[in-house]
Amino acid sequence: MTRPALLAAALLAIVTLGPSGDAFAQAMRNAPLSPFDPNPTQPSRAVDLRLSATLEGDTAVIGSGVVWRVYSDPSDGTPARLVAKSDVAQPVFVLDPGAYVVHVAYGLAGVTRRVVLAQQTLSERVGIPAGGLVLQARIGDNPIPVDRVRFTVYVPVGNDPEGRAVATDVRSGTLLRLPEGQYRVVSTYGNTNAIASADLRIEPGKVLDATIRHRAATVTLKLVLRAGGEALGGTSFSVLTPGGDTVREAAGAFPTMTLAEGEYVVVARNGGKVFTSEVRVRSGFDGDVEVIAR
Repeated sequence: MTRPALLAAALLAIVTLGPSGDAFAQAMRNAPLSPFDPNPTQPSRAVDLRLSATLEGDTAVIGSGVVWRVYSDPSDGTPARLVAKSDVAQPVFVLDPGAYVVHVAYGLAGVTRRVVLAQQTLSERVGIPAGGLVLQARIGDNPIPVDRVRFTVYVPVGNDPEGRAVATDVRSGTLLRLPEGQYRVVSTYGNTNAIASADLRIEPGKVLDATIRHRAATVTLKLVLRAGGEALGGTSFSVLTPGGDTVREAAGAFPTMTLAEGEYVVVARNGGKVFTSEVRVRSGFDGDVEVIAR
């Protein structure tokens, strides 16, 4: 007999026998369990996963700049999916018991670890093999203004020390968080050919303050009728190496550019006429470069 039919029979017994309910009780005692009635199990209790990170070689917990991601465990053949994410330094994730993959990113450095949650809180501290790098650039003893210099950081690939750029357009004084290892830093001063580089090594748990030294100067080009005279407008300039390679072209009465120390040929064109001058740029000596129109 189906469950609805049994209930109907029990109700009929109540109506027939009166308020004693004896027939209802007897009917319910004799009714078999429906195959659709679940046998409920106790649900799994969520567990706290407490995370923190340190730099390898240091015991202090990293207080900021970390990003945590928790993924489902893909070891059973299913694709990993993001379960939780936090940029809190010491997050607490409430998760069901089971296996997870935890990834922590600290700048360009990152560590992945598999954890298994049972029935009690799990505290996990992750050591990150990373350090810090702060860059600045100078001409002699004088710091180059922040808005005049940019850095690019490379990691070697094979025999190429500039194999892959890992940080570009880096400003002076910026703290870069990098994995332990060897790097090349290329510093560009101005917008022409004043470029300097250095090979550096990042140690875990340490911040490296590195200074890149340039040999360059900022010059203003002028076409004048006589030394110290007024600059002639409507002039276009080309700056060439002694071998004839073009370094930079510019137009105007007095364009300004930063050039690496060395010898140059400046070509000025004005009114259909061409004028040239050989010049030497000395590091740290900013000033005017005049081409005499004669």
